[in-house]
Order: sequence, then structure tokens, then C-alpha cells
Amino acid sequence: MALVRWNPWREIDTLQRQINDIFADTRVPSALFERGIVRVPAAELEETENAILLKLEIPGMEAKDLDVQVTEKAVYISGERKQETKTEEKGATKSEFYYGKFQRVIPLPARVENTSVTADYKDGILNLTLPKVEAEKNKVVKVNLDQASA
Repeated sequence: MALVRWNPWREIDTLQRQINDIFADTRVPSALFERGIVRVPAAELEETENAILLKLEIPGMEAKDLDVQVTEKAVYISGERKQETKTEEKGATKSEFYYGKFQRVIPLPARVENTSVTADYKDGILNLTLPKVEAEKNKVVKVNLDQASA
């Protein structure tokens, strides 16, 4: 049996490469667990004077497979990407697609009128237009200080 000298830096280098691999993953986050990481649809949020525009990237799914719920303060989206079953007799298949259930809650920067939301789902992009609630007008109340000191 041969003695091998232990080098602690080799283990640190391995750990550093693994961490770099996690952060260097440039694939679009999609929907599942992969190596313990939760994949969710990528989102883009834009706030205008009258509405909040939310864009979600959900490729490869049909609208009937998505569940979108809107409250005054958040958008909840969930769905399931089902795996296609194929039978191949020769060769190996490598897939970077993600299959399974996903869910995401996106908090909104302002209250919205959730009964007036419009949605458009085309080419794997879900666009939501969330109209803002009209801000309550500030009521000015005069405080009578003469009665307060009595």
C-alpha cells in the first residue's frame, strides 16, 4: 500500500469549482429541483404610473397547465411541465429540460385592482397587466388644540 500525501488545498479547489459551477449556470431557470436548486420562471417587473407590468418566461407549456392567482399585493403562479415519454432503441439521450411542478409568489410594489388584471400568453411569455388601485385621497383634519389642554 502506497502512502499518498494529503493536500488540503486540493479539496478547497474542488469546492471552489463546485461553487463556480452553481453561479456560472446561465440556463434559464425553469421549474424543478436540480442538484437541490429550485428552478422557477424568470420574471421581469415594470411599474408605470397606472399599472404594474409583469412578464414571466414559461416556455414549453400550454396556458391550461398554468394557475395564476392575483391578490392586491402579490401574484401567485404555479404549474407543471410534464415529461414527454419517448422510446429510443439505440443511443443515449441527454436532456437539460426541467420537468415537474413549480410555484412562485411575486410580491408587488403597489396595491393592484386584482379584478381588472389582463393576461396574454404567447410564445412561452406570460404578460400580466395589473392596474393600480386609485390612491385614497388624503383627508385633512383640523385638530382643535383648545379642547386638548382642558
